[in-house]
Amino acid sequence: MPIGPSRMPLMDHLGELRMRLVRIVVVLIIGMVFFYFGAPTITQFLFEPIKQYMELDASGNVKLITLGAFEAFGVRLKVALWTAFVACAPFIIWQILAFFLPALKPRERRWFLPTFFVGVALFFFGAIFCYLIILNPAFEFLTGQAEGFATIAAQAELWIDIILKFELGFGVAFELPLVVFYLTVFEIIPYVKLRESWRVIYVVLLVISAMITPDASPVTMGLMFAAMITLYELSLLMARLVLGKRIAEQKAELEEQARADEEWEKEWAEIKARRAAKKAEEEDEDE
Repeated sequence: MPIGPSRMPLMDHLGELRMRLVRIVVVLIIGMVFFYFGAPTITQFLFEPIKQYMELDASGNVKLITLGAFEAFGVRLKVALWTAFVACAPFIIWQILAFFLPALKPRERRWFLPTFFVGVALFFFGAIFCYLIILNPAFEFLTGQAEGFATIAAQAELWIDIILKFELGFGVAFELPLVVFYLTVFEIIPYVKLRESWRVIYVVLLVISAMITPDASPVTMGLMFAAMITLYELSLLMARLVLGKRIAEQKAELEEQARADEEWEKEWAEIKARRAAKKAEEEDEDE
């Protein structure tokens, strides 16, 4: 994919941005048209992990209901659009990166290809993890809340919407290792600080887990929280392996700074003690 020159007039930059946005829109439209005809099959695939909690027809397919005359058309468009977005994610991410790459220094550009491949892989891994591990226990808990007082009718738009939000939330959450890695690589936050502040970070991850999960169930939030803690610890381990020498230097600097602060506090305490003693002597002389 061609990358523009680093120096261009403003209108040329806007022209390049428009060109890349047009490419993204065209690819999404083509993908949406292609996947629109396969939307029923894709829908059944999305419901595969939770079929046991839903009513099935004679063919073993999930029974869904629509409440409006145009709802079925809207549901097919939504499924087709999200499927196209996921399938075209590598192309979309590359177009975005290719627009910003000219503004970076050559030393910084070398990080973007690994970032591209790792970011795409983490997103898909998060979506697959949600599909295989999360959906079943999440819907077991949610559908179980209706036991004894209500019958659940699977409205197509609502159920598909929540499944897609689950997939998107976990795909985004699994980008956490990249964030932590670059915080340490570019020394925005030293590794030692991240390691020492684990209690605060765990609380922040718990809050993020509650915000990302589309339902309010403790089961889903707990699974998301456990996954994010695991990813956070793995990202710190990766940073320690890759940046071992730098981390050792950061630790030595922090220890040296702590010693200097301790010596300064001790010296300041001695100064205050001498001042207090001198003041007491002056008061005694005045008396």
